[in-house]
Amino acid sequence: MQSGLDVQFSEAECYKIDPKNNKVYCRASHDKKLGGTEEFSLDYDYLVIAMGARSNTFNTPGVEEHAYFLKEVEDAQRIRHKVINLFERASLPCVPVEEKKRLLSFVIVGGGPTGVEFAAELYDFVHEDLSKLYPSLKDHVKITLLEAGYHILNMFDKRITEFAEEKFKRDGIDVKLGSMVVKVGEKEISSKERGSGEVATLPHGMVVWSTGIGARPEVVDFMKQLGQINRRALVTDEWLRVEGCDNIYALGDCATINQRKVMEDIAVIFSKADKENTGMLDLKEFQNVVGDIIERYPQVDIYLKSQMKDMASLLSKSQESPTTVVDIEYFKQALSKVDSQMKNLPATAQVAAQQGTYLADCFNRMELCERYPEGPLRFRGTGRHRFRAFRYKHFGQFAPLGGEQTAAQLPGDWVSIGHSSQWLWYSVYASKQVSWRTKALVIADWGRRFLFGRDSSQI
Repeated sequence: MQSGLDVQFSEAECYKIDPKNNKVYCRASHDKKLGGTEEFSLDYDYLVIAMGARSNTFNTPGVEEHAYFLKEVEDAQRIRHKVINLFERASLPCVPVEEKKRLLSFVIVGGGPTGVEFAAELYDFVHEDLSKLYPSLKDHVKITLLEAGYHILNMFDKRITEFAEEKFKRDGIDVKLGSMVVKVGEKEISSKERGSGEVATLPHGMVVWSTGIGARPEVVDFMKQLGQINRRALVTDEWLRVEGCDNIYALGDCATINQRKVMEDIAVIFSKADKENTGMLDLKEFQNVVGDIIERYPQVDIYLKSQMKDMASLLSKSQESPTTVVDIEYFKQALSKVDSQMKNLPATAQVAAQQGTYLADCFNRMELCERYPEGPLRFRGTGRHRFRAFRYKHFGQFAPLGGEQTAAQLPGDWVSIGHSSQWLWYSVYASKQVSWRTKALVIADWGRRFLFGRDSSQI
């Protein structure tokens, strides 16, 4: 942060956004109230919404009441205390064996990266640390992972998926695929098999829910004000500006970018490039507009790199025959399959971090870019857009699998699995911390764990 800036921070929750009057209404968090209402409002010129999301329960009965989530720091603290309390209770001599097995039955719902990582970490915590304190309980522990799909980590390369499933099988983690949870009770969880439709019941001591995200109530209310109905998140344009608002931006898990389709604008794009109004484009005109098309519509760049042979061959002809021309029908044909390449960005910290950096840079250079626009050509207006559109750059993804082994999938279809990938994960994780102080604390925690094991106190 630059010195001399007047920055004010308030720890409170926003419960209402008033875009007509440029106000946000806030109140102190429940655990921070000191006996009063402690509500206030703030005026804004520009508003950035980065509220994240909440765990999606899909309205499954009993989840809110009996399951634990993996979203907030408080969730991690509750899970830690619950695990230790279960072991403490199961160690009592008056508890029957069947009850011990139920208490130490841990069920994780969701086979995505978060659920898989938690299952692996829980297995390591139990077998490397708690088993030393409660040696008689080790054989009673059972970890079950329920996944509604037919594979865990289905967004990863097939090699990673297979390795993870085989490793969990070797470790004794019971992976139940094609199991959709229909009810969570205080002491048992019910799931329906996708193939047979049979409902199975499993006793549990703790259920951890990790099945995806949904919009927060405050965001849902704001979406209704804007008329964004039946959407999973706030819809923004490629500049992260909320659709329907000129001065409100949104990023991270609470937002999704609505990328424009090329075929909706095809006639406008062609006429913009056809400056002579001949109904044809020579290759020089065509090349002049391609750069703006690629910048404005990222799906074109993806398709061009992967399989769009027609336009690639057309561009190469410019070197051989400058007199070649393109009519609008060929233009449509070349771009006809481009929009099928559009994909929503994943709800990951990697995306949110890049969006935050992009938006901060835009605000810092707002006056400069107002005078000297740097964005793509406005196909439906005059001049250029003020900023370049946000473009996400994927740097890869990791899936810690326990036992100091991690699966890494990096750009270029590069896959690595094992102990070396774990050290790569350590280095990347530490480098992404926001300050040198935090980096030092994280590395020190890892060092203490290596030397003395994980802390199993209830503090």
